[in-house]
Amino acid sequence: MKKYTFLFLSLVFIITGCSGSKSVTMNDTSKTPFVWEGANVYFLLTDRFYNGDTSNDVNFNRTKTPGKLRGFEGGDIIGITKKIESGYFEKLGINAIWLTPIVEQIHDGVDEGTGLSYGFHGYWAKDWTALDPNFGTKEDLANLVKKAHEKGIRIILDGVINHTGPVTPEDPVWPSDWVRTGVVCDYKSFENTTMCTLVENLPDVRTESVQEVELPPFLIEKWKKEGRYEKEIASLDEFFKRTGYPRTPKYYIIKWLTDYIVEFGIDGYRADTVKHTEEGVWADFKKECEYAFETWKKHHPMQVLDQNPFYTIAEVYGYGISGGQDYDFGDRKVNYFQNGFNSMINFEFKWNAGQNDYEGLFSKYSNALNNELKGYSVLNYMSSHDDGQPFDANRTKSIETANKLLLSPGMSQVYYGDESARSLVVEGTQGDATLRSNMNWDDIQNNPETQKTLLHWQKLGQFRRNHPAVGAGIHKLINPYPYTFSRTFTQGTFTDKVVMGVDLPKGRKELPVGDVFPNGTKLKDTYSNQEVEVIDGKVIIDNDFDIVLLEII
Repeated sequence: MKKYTFLFLSLVFIITGCSGSKSVTMNDTSKTPFVWEGANVYFLLTDRFYNGDTSNDVNFNRTKTPGKLRGFEGGDIIGITKKIESGYFEKLGINAIWLTPIVEQIHDGVDEGTGLSYGFHGYWAKDWTALDPNFGTKEDLANLVKKAHEKGIRIILDGVINHTGPVTPEDPVWPSDWVRTGVVCDYKSFENTTMCTLVENLPDVRTESVQEVELPPFLIEKWKKEGRYEKEIASLDEFFKRTGYPRTPKYYIIKWLTDYIVEFGIDGYRADTVKHTEEGVWADFKKECEYAFETWKKHHPMQVLDQNPFYTIAEVYGYGISGGQDYDFGDRKVNYFQNGFNSMINFEFKWNAGQNDYEGLFSKYSNALNNELKGYSVLNYMSSHDDGQPFDANRTKSIETANKLLLSPGMSQVYYGDESARSLVVEGTQGDATLRSNMNWDDIQNNPETQKTLLHWQKLGQFRRNHPAVGAGIHKLINPYPYTFSRTFTQGTFTDKVVMGVDLPKGRKELPVGDVFPNGTKLKDTYSNQEVEVIDGKVIIDNDFDIVLLEII
């Protein structure tokens, strides 16, 4: 077969602000590879995004009155799928969706001092082998993955190995050889961060244990009642025979989580509470994820999107890009990149975005990612489900938030509602409940200001998705004022070059392109649909918009 080489070049300028344009054009990106290191990830709470099936809103007699926004609100997998099918994520330039955990949660609720709380968030597992019916069925999940993949969108599930759900009258504690319920973490050392419970009544899985354990009696009884005991036991026997692992708690859970890869072909895992277990847990987890992904691809050759390996993202609470590859416990440093992770959530980004101008922010991240973190990435965010100090708590800086998040090197995490200024201050809530309100679909449908904000996020998001150089490329300053810079990315025979300008005045703008594009290059501003040409090393743009997106015609 003759080998073809293609070159993908584009010129893009970004100037902060938002246009009143009413339409968004999506470019053909069939030749653009998906690059995890520059992905635009949408993070949503499954229960809070969109209710696609009201018939599954109440299960397991979850009828007690919870604290405000601390019960199940009806969001489900079918709802997410409907928004995938409607093109919502495509228009937003999203190429990966991270869902909060969808495994079966404890059936009852607990009072955390904020009113009764149910496991709507997904982090209180009761049975890792089943989906919670409030979220949907395995058929629903299979359809979601299928529909997402048809649109080039990857699916990231959220995996919890560190703990079970809390103990309630309906949800017994797991056996003592599975979990500890004693010492609460004080975070003053490695041991007092890993061999402890995060909070009282959140049983900590003995992930360090080398003692083989039997299945909890309640789980055996549950599986028998559901008519799948023999199937689950046979599957466990096959796993332990193949791997040779001892039947310790961590390997049971690793097996259960990686089954979702084998069965559904999900593309990645975000791992929860990573620093609260020994790092070797995650090295083993990654090994089994990769095996599961290869197994799925072998059995579904026509559904394989590309040759990217399985992708893993670590939540090591407090990790920041300035720490390089290490996380410091005080008495010990741990490198999680070398223990199973391709990327880590970057808790530092929102602070960097507030303290630095564009060049300071962009150059810092490019230098780190192309030097000490080369080969890995970080997931940047401005707001999240459990960070009580978001970049823009009052939603007064949605445009700046988009510019800094979506144009920075690294992976971008769009938390559901960032793009629509969903309120992060909800009266009557306590704690992190205020961050977890229902998606503001009514505003998206009816509020012109919300629509204007959304349009800005859509245009920048599509640009990021269409150009791997933005998140995964090398940053280079062209001119401090008007502020222009380039990003370049090469992977095999694919090359992506972009030039951007940020924070420029409205009206007539002369924007240098450096040595990226030669004179005579024809460009189109996709923001205003204007065409321009490179003359004397620059382009001239004159319009009332303070954002420009230029690419080769």
